[in-house]
Amino acid sequence: MSGSATASLAALNGVSAANELVQAPLGKALPVLDGLAGLLPWGGLRRGSTVVVRGSTTLLLALLAAATNEGSWAAVVGMPDLGLLAAHELGVVVHRLALVPRPGSELVAVTAALLDGLDLVAVAKQPPAAEARRLSARARNRGSVLIPVGGWPGADLELDGSGGGWTGLSNGHGRLRERELVVRSRGRGAAARGSQVRLTLPGGRAIDLPTDKPRLRQVVP
Repeated sequence: MSGSATASLAALNGVSAANELVQAPLGKALPVLDGLAGLLPWGGLRRGSTVVVRGSTTLLLALLAAATNEGSWAAVVGMPDLGLLAAHELGVVVHRLALVPRPGSELVAVTAALLDGLDLVAVAKQPPAAEARRLSARARNRGSVLIPVGGWPGADLELDGSGGGWTGLSNGHGRLRERELVVRSRGRGAAARGSQVRLTLPGGRAIDLPTDKPRLRQVVP
């Protein structure tokens, strides 16, 4: 890991060097929203696991919500368009959320440092397979939860969030208030059978839809 990456992360409130951490017990699950608990064979996000999220930024933020509400710190790496307002409205405690929008060539070093100091680390770009496996091994060793967005070799669990409708509109106008999301899980071991739930989540920032606008210009996930 480069010295500059370590120094910049150590400056974050709540991030410590690895040798200063008191590690949480491996295997202990971090909490998730009630609707998501049934998808996870551990009833939450098991420390040391790698859990892939596909298809939905809303699903990613929903995974972070309960844990940050109970004092955990989280980070999202490589998602420059992630909105803090959307995160807040989905229940994430944003002052416990660190964002590294453009890690560039420091992707692996930054993710590794965050796994040393935080409970949950989401990363939106997959490094080469060997580096990805090393990051999963680091998460296991540190008792953190690694949440890749899109794909990851050897992940313990994959969650796939797909479409669903929005509510809050009436006769071509109104505000988007809730989104229905279908989430499917599959994985290894206890998660091999797979499962599916249908969730209703806040839709993010309310967006006015005048009758003369047939399409949305922006939807906050």
